[in-house]
Amino acid sequence: MSDAVNRGRHVLVFCASSGSCAPAFHAAAAALGRSIARSGDTVVYGGGAVGSMGALADAALAEGGRVVGIIPRFMREREWAHTGISELRLVEDMQQRKREMLKVADAIVTLPGGSGTFEELFEALTSKRLGLFRHPIVILNQGGFYDPLFTLLKSSVDERFMSEAHLEMWQSVDHVDHVLPAIANAAPWPDDALRFATR
Repeated sequence: MSDAVNRGRHVLVFCASSGSCAPAFHAAAAALGRSIARSGDTVVYGGGAVGSMGALADAALAEGGRVVGIIPRFMREREWAHTGISELRLVEDMQQRKREMLKVADAIVTLPGGSGTFEELFEALTSKRLGLFRHPIVILNQGGFYDPLFTLLKSSVDERFMSEAHLEMWQSVDHVDHVLPAIANAAPWPDDALRFATR
C-alpha cells in the first residue's frame, strides 16, 4: 500500500444507507467523519453514497480526510457507490466485503443501522471472540438505540452461551465525541482469546 493509504489508523465504520431514518443519525455520522479526518486517520466504510454512509464520507472528505470504500460490484452496478471518495475497492460479494473490511481495520465503530449493520457487527464480534480480530470495537449507542442488543447479549451470558469476559469485546459510548477516546483507551484483547472462546 502507498503511504497515503497507510495514513494514521484505518477506522472502519459500520453504518446505514437508509435515507429515511431521523436526521440526527446522519448528523452523528457526519460528526464522526469530521472527527476521524481531523485526527489524521482514514475512514473505511461500505462505499455507499447515501444515508449515514454518505454523510460520513462527505463530512470526512470536506475536512480533507481520506475515505476508502469497499463495495460489491453489484452495488456499484446499481449506482449505489460513492464516486467522490479517495479510493473505492470492488469485491465480488458481501462475504468478501466483510473479510476485506476486517483485514484493513485498526478499529471498528458501529453506528445505528439495520440488518446489514448488525450483520457486520456480529461478524466482527465473532472474529474477536475467536481471536481473529483483536482491535477495538466501539458501539455508538445514540439515544439508547442499542440498549435492546446489550440486553440480548447479557442474556446470552446469563444463559452461559457466552462468557462474562465476552462483554468486554466492545465499548459503548452515547455521544460521537466519545468514540475516538474510547478507541484510544480500549484495553488490549488477549492474544489467547481462543482459550475462553467456548466458555
